[in-house]
Amino acid sequence: MKLWVNGELKDAEDARVSVLDHGMTVGDGIFETVKAVHGQPFALTRHLERLTRSARGLGLPEPDHDEVRRACAAVLDANPMPLGRLRITYTGGLSPLGSDRGDAGPTLVVALGESRRRPDTTAVITVPWTRNERGALTGLKTTSYAENVVALARAHEQGASEALFANTVGQLCEGTGSNVFVVLDGELHTPPVSSGCLAGITRALTVEWTGAKETDLPLDVLDRAEEVFLTSTLRDVQAVVRIDGRDTADAPGPVTTKAMRVFEERAKADQDPKSL
Repeated sequence: MKLWVNGELKDAEDARVSVLDHGMTVGDGIFETVKAVHGQPFALTRHLERLTRSARGLGLPEPDHDEVRRACAAVLDANPMPLGRLRITYTGGLSPLGSDRGDAGPTLVVALGESRRRPDTTAVITVPWTRNERGALTGLKTTSYAENVVALARAHEQGASEALFANTVGQLCEGTGSNVFVVLDGELHTPPVSSGCLAGITRALTVEWTGAKETDLPLDVLDRAEEVFLTSTLRDVQAVVRIDGRDTADAPGPVTTKAMRVFEERAKADQDPKSL
C-alpha cells in the first residue's frame, strides 16, 4: 500500500507524520472520504469544494485543488482495487504543543483502503448525546471525531451500524457519519443544514435527484416515519430496517427503493456531478 504524504508517494511502513502535527495533538484538521470505483473517484469536485469550506471554517490555508487531485490520482494508480475508500486529510501541520498553530504550513495525506458494497438495509440506534447546531465546528468535516467514535461504539454494542443524534433543541440531526431521510405521508424529508448536520455530498445529490424537502423534524419522527434511510459516501442510499431494537415497516419501502435506483443510475451516468 502506498500513501501520499506532503508531496510524494510513500510505502505504508515509511509514511510518517510528526507526532507534533496539530492534527494529532489537538485535532486541528479536516478530511474527506471519497468513494473510488475501479480507480475513479466519485464526486471529487464536490468533496474538494467542501474541503475548502472546512478549511475556511477552521482558518486553515485553502488547499490547492490541483495538488490534491494529483495526490488522489497517484494513490489510486498505485493501489488498484474494485471499491475503495479514498481518505484526504489536511491538518494545521507541525506546531508547538497547545492550541496555537506553527508556521510550517499544513500537512496533506491521501490514503486508500479497500471497501465493500454496503447491504441494502441496516439497523440504527439513537443516542442521548446531542449535536451543537451553533458550535464553532458545526458543518465542518474536521478530524475532531471522538464524539462519533463513542456513539458508533455504542451502536455496534447494540447490533447496529449507525447512531443518530438530535441537536440541542431536540430536532433530528444526523448520524456519526451519515445523513438521515424520512418518509412522511409519502413525501421525502431530511433535516436542513441549519439543524447542525454535515452538508453531506450524498445527501445533497439525493435531495437534488429526488426532490426531497429540507424540513425541521423532531427526533420522535423516527417513531412514526413510514420509511427511514441513511445516505453517505460509502452507504449511498441505505434503508433502515430497525431503530433502537424496534423493527420498522418492510424495508426498503417504495420511496427508498426509488431513491436507491435513482441514485445508482445518476451516479453511474456522471462520476463527477458538479454543484448546482
